[in-house]
Amino acid sequence: MSAAKIKVLCVDDSALIRDLLTEIINSQPDMEVVAVAPDPIAARDLIKQHNPDVLTLDVEMPRMDGLDFLERLMRLRPMPVLMVSSLTQSGSEITLRALELGALDFVAKPSLGIRSGMMDYSNEIAEKLRAAARSRPRQARHKNTPPPAELKAPMVSSEKLIIIGASTGGTEAIRAVLEPLPANAPAILITQHMPGGFTRSFAERLDRLCRISVKEATDGERVLPGHAYIAPGDRHLTLARSGANYVARLNDGPPVNRHRPSVDVLFHSAADQAGKNAIGVILTGMGKDGAAGLLEMRQAGSATIAQDEQSCVVFGMPREAIAMGGAADVTALDEIPARLMSLIASSGRAQRV
Repeated sequence: MSAAKIKVLCVDDSALIRDLLTEIINSQPDMEVVAVAPDPIAARDLIKQHNPDVLTLDVEMPRMDGLDFLERLMRLRPMPVLMVSSLTQSGSEITLRALELGALDFVAKPSLGIRSGMMDYSNEIAEKLRAAARSRPRQARHKNTPPPAELKAPMVSSEKLIIIGASTGGTEAIRAVLEPLPANAPAILITQHMPGGFTRSFAERLDRLCRISVKEATDGERVLPGHAYIAPGDRHLTLARSGANYVARLNDGPPVNRHRPSVDVLFHSAADQAGKNAIGVILTGMGKDGAAGLLEMRQAGSATIAQDEQSCVVFGMPREAIAMGGAADVTALDEIPARLMSLIASSGRAQRV
């Protein structure tokens, strides 16, 4: 007996996008579009009628804004939602808000050649729908959520670094790690799987929320305590040395594990350049990117942490890292910031002995 197909409901005011999503999804052997809707009002009855496993949702629609609909949906009938977003500054900011409200992930609409562009994304769309169908629901963050209590940082040298990698579900997981950190936390380098055009908005949003400064990384800039540097959405980020200083380096090398930026690329460079001065953290995400790199960091003397299964939206990347032996600690997401400060404090004591 064959397994039941993943049931998908597509909500988009563009008939062309609805048709293309239907074509892409129905071409997969394990999923099917059970209904389409031109707006959220029409979608409400279709959700009750078809009980879909996953919803694809446009950001900007008539009759009811996609964000308003998403917020109500997550409150009344939580389900996996994949946003279909426009590649604009406004589109990226709305998409990041959707992720805060509980959307699992997003795909970007091509700005030109919509049919050929969407077809180029067909494998990515199918993979994200599969991940969504298997994902673990998480508590949405709302506008009035108070910030977490600030952690205290031990006195640390500028040599200490925190290196973070994430994918599906990672935008909110990264926020949960960074937001409690004190303004004098060690320097942080981050690779989050995200297309170009979205990472700048992601960094700006985190910068508004966090006590540390958060920015999109630029090539050759010095890596400083109290700052987090996010890989641009279409370039690899690596750690390098320039004399006595650490610097961020960007490159346009080929995708690794089908990703650019790749977590493995960042982790490999941290193992090589920082060794025991770094802490590696792998967060929620599908696939295996970062597993080999985290193992290399551990072998080079770095402390290493994997997010635990219970707190992951998608446990793929942490599971692979744990299976390979790369994770010295397996930790719930809300405990990772305090664990980082504890590791920094203990390394400082070890250096003074």
